Amino acid sequence: MRVVIAEDAALFREGLVRLLEDRGHQVCAAVGDGGALLEAVAAQHPEVAVVDIRMPPTHTDEGLRAALQLRRDHPGTGVLVFSQYIETRYAARLLAGDAAGVGYLLKDRVADVAEFVDALARVAAGGTALDPEVVSQLLGASRHVHGLAALTPREREVLSLMAEGRSNAGIASALVVSVGAVEKHVASVFDKLGLPPSEGDNRRVLAVLRYLGS
Repeated sequence: MRVVIAEDAALFREGLVRLLEDRGHQVCAAVGDGGALLEAVAAQHPEVAVVDIRMPPTHTDEGLRAALQLRRDHPGTGVLVFSQYIETRYAARLLAGDAAGVGYLLKDRVADVAEFVDALARVAAGGTALDPEVVSQLLGASRHVHGLAALTPREREVLSLMAEGRSNAGIASALVVSVGAVEKHVASVFDKLGLPPSEGDNRRVLAVLRYLGS
């Protein structure tokens, strides 16, 4: 993969560079603020950008605002938000419309390097990668939307796992149920949310995420 990293903590930024390069990926640029991120993406055309939320000058939401602009200006570049914080308002905006190539992971919950690199590759390829806690908060913030209130607790669990990017087999394994049971829950979720059926797992997840971001 060709990757641009935007992270203001120098030691953490260099650690990410080393981690990715050791696994054969090319880090085109590693920068410390949102403006430099946009310049680097425009110049380097990476497959994916890793973006922290809080960067200079105010250390509030510069990274997420830069990520939103990146999505508008460079829709072919995947965006993986990698932060200690959850900002549901911005996450919903990132996922609104076409959510292909978007991820949101929490730094203190990534315990496995291979898992992080796999998530980054999935985003670079146009898939999704969401931390379960991010999904949970998105669902909580969106429950007032027509349709979600009609879901059963089990259907909400299935929806959360779908949004994480899991296949029916992966959901079945996580919930310790049969694939057939998961298929029934998935069909019910789409029926209640008024979403059309889709043959591919990726398209299915994107449809759910578009709904949550609406």
